[in-house]
Amino acid sequence: MVQGTGSDVGKSMLVAGLIRAYADRGLKVAPFKPQNMSNNAAVTPDGGEIGRAQALQARAARLPLSVDMNPVLLKPQTDVGAQVVVRGRVEGNAQARDYHDLKPKLMPRVLESFDAVGAGRDLVVVEGAGSPAEVNLRAGDIANMGFAEAADVPVVLVGDIDRGGVIASIVGTFQLLSESEAARTRGFIVNKLRGDPTLFDDGVAILEDRTGRPCFGVVPYFADARRLPQEDAMALDYRERADAAGSVKIAVLRLGRIANFDDLDPLAAEADVDLQIIEPGSPVPGDADCVLIPGSKATLADLKQIRAEGWDIDIQAHARRGGWVVGICGGYQVLGRAVADPDGIEGAPGAAEGLGLLDVETVLGGDKALVERTGTELASGEAVTGYEMHIGDTDGPDRRRPWLRLADGRGDGAVSADGRIMGGYLHGVFAADAFRRAFLARLGGRAGNLVYEDQVERALDDLARHLAAHLDLDALLAAAG
Repeated sequence: MVQGTGSDVGKSMLVAGLIRAYADRGLKVAPFKPQNMSNNAAVTPDGGEIGRAQALQARAARLPLSVDMNPVLLKPQTDVGAQVVVRGRVEGNAQARDYHDLKPKLMPRVLESFDAVGAGRDLVVVEGAGSPAEVNLRAGDIANMGFAEAADVPVVLVGDIDRGGVIASIVGTFQLLSESEAARTRGFIVNKLRGDPTLFDDGVAILEDRTGRPCFGVVPYFADARRLPQEDAMALDYRERADAAGSVKIAVLRLGRIANFDDLDPLAAEADVDLQIIEPGSPVPGDADCVLIPGSKATLADLKQIRAEGWDIDIQAHARRGGWVVGICGGYQVLGRAVADPDGIEGAPGAAEGLGLLDVETVLGGDKALVERTGTELASGEAVTGYEMHIGDTDGPDRRRPWLRLADGRGDGAVSADGRIMGGYLHGVFAADAFRRAFLARLGGRAGNLVYEDQVERALDDLARHLAAHLDLDALLAAAG
C-alpha cells in the first residue's frame, strides 16, 4: 500500500507507474483504492463509476475497469457534504460528520472488493488517501492505516520534496503512527526531486536513521505527468503549458465544483492550442476563440459562481462577438434558459436562470446516467466515444439540433442556430482525434497529428521506466511479500 505524508505527494502517479513496471515484468497486477474523494470519475463497463486515478491505474495494468477497484467514492457537492458512491452506485448524500459514523459499516464491503480485485493476481498495489498522520480521523478509518491493518497489507510511505519539508513530514508521520502501524510500514520513497539527487544523500541518511526504515529510492520530478489523466483539481494548474503559443485560445472556467476535467487533456496536449484556466477573480479573456464550460458536481452552485464572478456577462459578450461556446454536462445545463433542482439532488431545492445561450431547460432528478457511448458529431461527421455521467433531463427547441448522434440513433445535446454555441452530456469527446482536429479547424487552428490515446500509453511506459531507474523495484516487491 502506497500512503503519503499528505495530499498531492504523487501517490496516484507512483501507483500507476509501479503497476505498469510490474506488469511489464509479466506479473498479474491490479490497482485498488479503498476510499477516494474526487469529482473526476470514470464509468465502468457494468455501468458503475470509480475515481479517475483508478481508471488510469487499471489501464496501466491493462485491465478492464471494475467498481471493486475503488469501492467507496466520495464526490463533494458542498464544503461539508458529498455524494457517497459504494461499489459504483450512489447510496445517498452525507455530511462530513455523518460519513465519519458511516465508515465502520463500509469496511466489510471494502474488504470484499479488495478480495475480489486480488483474486488470481500476483500483486495488488493499493493507494491511500490523504495521510495516515491525520490521527484525528483514525477512528473507523478505511482509507489508510485502518484499511492496511484490517487487510494486513504492508505500507510504503511517500514524501514530496518539491513542496519542502520532506524530512519533517516523513519523520513526523512515523512519530504519529501507532506501534503496529509503524511496524507494517516497510520504508519510504522521496518523490518529485528537482536537480542533483546526490545533494539529498545526507537527507536520505537522516531519514533512515530517524525512522529505522530503508529508502526505496529518490524519484526525480516527472514533468510528463501532465500527459496523463489526473483526478485532483490541483492538476489543472499543469494543464496550462508554460510554452503554450498556440493560435487557438480556449478559455476554461475553473468552477468551484468542477468535475471530469480530464475532458480538457486532449485539447491541452495539442500544439496549436493555448488552453487557459480562468481562475476566480479573473475575467474571461476578450481574445478567446472559445469558452469551454466544463462538467460540474453542483450545477446550481457553479451557476451562482459564474454570475458572482461576472463570467456570465463576459460569455454573453463573447457570444455576441461571434465567439464559440461549448458546454459539457453541467456546462451544457448552464447554457440553457433555466436549471431546476426540485428534489434537492445537489443541495437545497431550488432553481435558477441559466445563461440563455441555448433554448433548452434542465430539471435535475431521476436515476443517474452512467453509460459508455459511441456516436458521431453531426457538423463534421466524425466519430466520437465517451460516457454519460449525470442526473437530470434537458429539453427544449434547440434539442432539435443535437450536437451528436449516438449509436442508438438518439441525439445528444443541442446547437444554436448559428452553430457556434453547443453543449452535450458526453464526456471524453475531445479524445477522438479526427473530431478534435475538425473542431479546432473550425476555430481557425492548424490540424495536428496528435494521437491522444497513444500519447497516454507512451506516458505510462515512460513513467514505468522512470520509476524502474530510480526505485528498487525488487526491494519493493519483497516488501510486498
